[in-house]
Amino acid sequence: MERRLKEARIGRFKPLCDFDWSWPKRCDRAAVEALMGLDFLKEADNVVLVGPNGVGKSTLAQNIAHQALIEDHTVLFTSTGQLLGDLCTLDGDAALRRRLRRFAGPELLVIDEVGYLSYSNRHADLMFEMVSRRYQVRSTLMTTNRPLAEWCEVFPNAACVVSLLERRRGDQGGWCITPRSSPSKANPRLPPGEPHSARHVNGNDAVCGGSFAVDA
Repeated sequence: MERRLKEARIGRFKPLCDFDWSWPKRCDRAAVEALMGLDFLKEADNVVLVGPNGVGKSTLAQNIAHQALIEDHTVLFTSTGQLLGDLCTLDGDAALRRRLRRFAGPELLVIDEVGYLSYSNRHADLMFEMVSRRYQVRSTLMTTNRPLAEWCEVFPNAACVVSLLERRRGDQGGWCITPRSSPSKANPRLPPGEPHSARHVNGNDAVCGGSFAVDA
């Protein structure tokens, strides 16, 4: 297990039993615990954890990744910067194909911190290639501080990013948390209303298979 933990690169993290469910206010515990059941891996569904900085998205992703390891799934945890930086430094098509196969292989790939930096068209092409290889074959979990509609600002002038989002919207099912609570200073884009409810959705209702709003 120690070797598999090292290879997965999950790093040190706070276990879910110590997670403060009163902070963030908009994190649905039942939905997160459902993710910990790992049913989304069976369907090769994708999950996106959305929320502002400092609310525990990475911690939740690390716990899900660790649970997948415990249940004998193959896992790799990486940041967006590490993933794209690694791919961009490779010389030659053969080396790039080998590295893409490595990232495409794990049953769960966690890509942390999408949206914290802006990337070039080349980065966008590589991200699209990675998601395309894993689509409906392996699950990908991403964390981001940006609403999905703003991802084109992270990968500017790249048609492949739009295609990536459209393709992931086509997932046939997944988890979605409907944001219904009052907007906060941390995330004023969320509409007002009542607290979240978790629901299972099908077809185009499920953006990226499952999109979880986590708000401070």
